[in-house]
Amino acid sequence: MLQEPRAGRMTAWGNALLGGFVSPDDAVDAIVGSDAAHRMAGLPGEDGEVGLTLGLGRLRALGVRGLRLALPVPGHPLGLSGPAPFNAAALAAGEAVLAVGGAVGLVPEVRRAGPAGDEHVEVVWRCAPVREAPPADVPSLGEAERELAEALRDATQALSRLDVAGAGPAARAALEAYRARAEQGRQVLAPGYPPRAVRVLALAQRVAALTSIAGVPATGEHGAAVSATQIAARAEVLRPVERTARRAQVAAYNAFVEEAERRREG
Repeated sequence: MLQEPRAGRMTAWGNALLGGFVSPDDAVDAIVGSDAAHRMAGLPGEDGEVGLTLGLGRLRALGVRGLRLALPVPGHPLGLSGPAPFNAAALAAGEAVLAVGGAVGLVPEVRRAGPAGDEHVEVVWRCAPVREAPPADVPSLGEAERELAEALRDATQALSRLDVAGAGPAARAALEAYRARAEQGRQVLAPGYPPRAVRVLALAQRVAALTSIAGVPATGEHGAAVSATQIAARAEVLRPVERTARRAQVAAYNAFVEEAERRREG
């Protein structure tokens, strides 16, 4: 996972807006990023599609106190709470946002047009009811940080054993892109997040990038090992590392809400 999930940006900057740490314009700019436009559809009380500023304001009016991220994959409904129709839509997209206090969730529908390298990307966030329940399999920040320390070691060792850097132009380009991103010092998360969440997310993104680079598709694009046995062995090594990185990312993005809910209950 070399790119920040759109649902991650929505969660982080939506929380910063709901918490009063950023203006609506700043939040919308950060959520949209390099896309052309984002809209929301299916919001209670709204007909058709509405702009992101209006949509976020509507969520606040519905009583939403914060946003949580979900990054589900087949067999692992990470961050979801049901019902089944919403879970299925989130699984198809690979990401979703769940609102705390509003019993609604958002799944991004990405629309692309134009040639590769010059795409026009628009996103519609489809709103649907969700169950108010603890999200599935999300660790605490402390648990995530401990698991990541071990996962990073495993991922680094896997890359070293598989000689990914010397495996061809595609792998080298992926490694260089990862290194460039890591050196940019870009902002992680959004204002209002605890420092530990920022640290955990940065490490989780690093682990996710390494596992993505080390992964071997059926064509053998990355890595020198191309036999079916070697591909299967590599996937077996990297699968739990990738799972740990996804769990930690969700824990980091959700830390804003978890901390706010603890204060609210205390």
